[in-house]
Amino acid sequence: MGASLPPKEANLFKLIVKSYETKQYKKGLKAADAILKKFPDHGETLSMKGLTLNCMDRKSEAYELVRQGLKVCCIWFCTIHQSLIFFSSDAPSLTFALLQNDLKSHVCWHVYGLLYRSDREYREAIKCYRNALRIDPDNIEILRDLSLLQAQMRDLSGFVETRQQLLTLKSNHRMNWIGFAVSHHLNSNASKAIEILEAYEGTLEDDYPPENERIEHGEMVLYKVSLLEECGFFERAFEELQKKEPKIVDKLGYKEQEVSLLVKLGRLEEAEKLYQTLLSMNPDNYKYYEGLQRCVGLYSENGDFSPDEIDRLDTLYKTLREQFKWSSAVKRIPLDFLQGDRFREAADNYIRPLLTKGVPSLFSDLSSLYNHPGKADILEQLILELENSIRTTGQYPGRAEKEPPSTLMWTLFLLAQHYDRRGQHEIALSKINEAIEHTPTVIDLYSAKSRILKHAGDLAAAAAFADEARCMDLGDRYVNSECVKRMLQADQMVLAEKTAVLFTKDGDQHNNLHDMQCMWYELASAESCFRQGDLGLSLKKFLAVEKHYADITEDQFDFHSYCLRKMTLRTYVEMLQFQDRLHSHAYFRKAAAGAIRCYIKLHDSPPKSTAEEDDEMSKLLPAQKKKLKQKQRKAEARAKKAAEEKNEETSASGPSKSGKRHTKPVDPDPRGEKLLQVEDPLLEATKYLKLLQKNSPDSLETHLLSFELYMRKQKILLAFQALKQLLRLDAEHPDSHRCLIKFFHKVGSMNTPVTDSEKLVWSVLEAERQTISQLHGKSLLEANNLFLEKHEGSLMHRAAVGEMMYILDPNRRSEVVKLIEGSPNNPAPRNGALGPIREWTLKDCIAVHKLLGSVLDDQDAALRWKVRCAEFFPYSTYFEGSQSSATPNSALNQICKTTVNGSSSHSQGDHVEHVASNGKLEAFKDLTI
Repeated sequence: MGASLPPKEANLFKLIVKSYETKQYKKGLKAADAILKKFPDHGETLSMKGLTLNCMDRKSEAYELVRQGLKVCCIWFCTIHQSLIFFSSDAPSLTFALLQNDLKSHVCWHVYGLLYRSDREYREAIKCYRNALRIDPDNIEILRDLSLLQAQMRDLSGFVETRQQLLTLKSNHRMNWIGFAVSHHLNSNASKAIEILEAYEGTLEDDYPPENERIEHGEMVLYKVSLLEECGFFERAFEELQKKEPKIVDKLGYKEQEVSLLVKLGRLEEAEKLYQTLLSMNPDNYKYYEGLQRCVGLYSENGDFSPDEIDRLDTLYKTLREQFKWSSAVKRIPLDFLQGDRFREAADNYIRPLLTKGVPSLFSDLSSLYNHPGKADILEQLILELENSIRTTGQYPGRAEKEPPSTLMWTLFLLAQHYDRRGQHEIALSKINEAIEHTPTVIDLYSAKSRILKHAGDLAAAAAFADEARCMDLGDRYVNSECVKRMLQADQMVLAEKTAVLFTKDGDQHNNLHDMQCMWYELASAESCFRQGDLGLSLKKFLAVEKHYADITEDQFDFHSYCLRKMTLRTYVEMLQFQDRLHSHAYFRKAAAGAIRCYIKLHDSPPKSTAEEDDEMSKLLPAQKKKLKQKQRKAEARAKKAAEEKNEETSASGPSKSGKRHTKPVDPDPRGEKLLQVEDPLLEATKYLKLLQKNSPDSLETHLLSFELYMRKQKILLAFQALKQLLRLDAEHPDSHRCLIKFFHKVGSMNTPVTDSEKLVWSVLEAERQTISQLHGKSLLEANNLFLEKHEGSLMHRAAVGEMMYILDPNRRSEVVKLIEGSPNNPAPRNGALGPIREWTLKDCIAVHKLLGSVLDDQDAALRWKVRCAEFFPYSTYFEGSQSSATPNSALNQICKTTVNGSSSHSQGDHVEHVASNGKLEAFKDLTI
């Protein structure tokens, strides 16, 4: 082992360790080879050589060498052990003595653990570290590495034990004290963490900290105060904060912590003054305004206030407006609680300067007001009055100053977005067209028109106008990304990819998008592939997003030591809490749900086997067989050529100075075909479903997918559990009603239970059925009819009732069709002008059309529905509306044809030439406005 080497080789071994730490891998490799020439069975050197090779991306050799090193250690130990047994009667005691003399090297196990850690096999790495600690229980390096893995894996009790051991071994090290305190905090023992920090402070001198450690010490003090606050010791926390104020460098953090404690102590007058001070430092911080409202007793979680409270709030914000005249927040917040004429006046004062200034994000700022009853109508009347006044007089009502010409354009822009939000797409398009005619060089107008057309149902035209906006500023990444998104929504995959890679590095550009974790692109691509029936590629892209979240989870590893060293303790704990809820993010939810849908579809429609394909080939004519084989040979040749080119690129890039090879990974499954070759798709889907159930339990989609999955797996109790969750979240939702009727209809059609387990399940379901109010004392038909009576005016509820009626009695199909076609599309109640707002949405109408055509299998009814919906949605390509690009003679159809790359029917060569001119002025020569 290391101690058994002669002095020269021992120095070489130290050089290996130093070279590894300084990333001079070639140098370390050379030293290892020099030792192994004389001592080929030296286990520690073999292990260190393996660790060095692992850093040079030679993993298979690395693992083999480390295993060989461990094997050598074991063989050496066993050989001596057998010799002792043969020659001595005191073999056990001598064996123990040899172990005490470190016959088995901890270095080999430590290196083996480092290899596993580099491959993210954390549980295996922890096992290796524990084996190393059995040999050398006081090794600080191994204990520190073990503590990092325990924090990563959230083995909090083990984390506490390891940090305590580190503190015992090296109590004069600040990081060990802090790590021990943090471990107890993470293990839900904040009071113990406070005791540890106080014990650490007792070891410090009075003049501590020195100048170069003031920031770190101040952070520790703020962390301790936050722990006291978390434990409910508000008075003690406040005293500690006041006492240590000179030692805290972060004065803003100090004031925010102080005001938080003052509020919890009930000292609201002092807190109010402090919030005023904070607002003078940052008058656009919404949290400070919220805290100030709490101090004066005018805060509501749901935003509901009495008339007296509204008066007091209005007075408060008028006073604040006088103090902070340039703050936008102090003008925007009153719009949330004011009502009627006062709301109109405040909105008028807020909107006018922003229209004059030309702020494109004004509608996004106001969009939350559309959820308040009546405010959308007031905004509409207000903006129409402003438009009329500017159009006729060139100035705002009651003003003598003339407005610049751009004010009318921005008013039209705001109106277009307003009508788009309310579903009045024809009026929205007329307003945005007028704005474009007024000023045809503003990019935001074309982007807005693209969004309006998307909402109206014309995705091809939306992509065309998004591309036109892109061509007006070829250096704007956001506009380029918006164009790509529109193309993917229109299922223009090839054009979207070529447009997206304009902002990536040269080389393997598609992998570049993956490396940049461009999740919106992968999700939109996956949805497009799913719509087009390419399950393999869709699944591949959904799982790529899931991998990004795994990478984000792994990225926290480096912070376990960094944050303790830099003393950013509050942020560190917040980061860990964020990581614990990471998989509840919307993007992960979409990716996991998409992957589950792919697996369900794969289960319902499995790919054809080789025998079935051969059987179909035998039915083809000889000429067709020959043509098909030629096509397959060409595809194989193209794939082979592409692989060869990638291999040439890989071989061309040699190793770097450090010895690490710069190899580009070749994707062995670019189309996701291998992902479809799973024995049990539902088993794969269950993995992602469990993540959704754990992290998104309040999402209706989670339990809908759970119900569909477990019904296919014949897991009745698990399906019923999903049903109960649906009823808990929203019992009146159409999908919840569908699942309720489907489930008990399925249970009613099952065979009589025979085994004891079946009888037990049956008795549980019978008992549970009585607890469901919708079914208590009613048959399924009666429950279905009662649901219709409650939601007779809703299209989707009628469709759900009709579908269940058909499932319960297939002979009532004509009655179901009549029920759905009799749905009224009444105007929504409103006080505004310029046309009615209908209740039906395009998405709902498309779902009903698919129900009529596929589930009910009534093509005549589906055609009638299509004609009817084409009148309500004239811009919808799905219903082939008269104004949509799907109609040959419509204006949008002509625009899609003439736009450079707005249509998938455009030749690929033309598009490549156009995209290649990105960043050059020549791209503007064919721009038509």
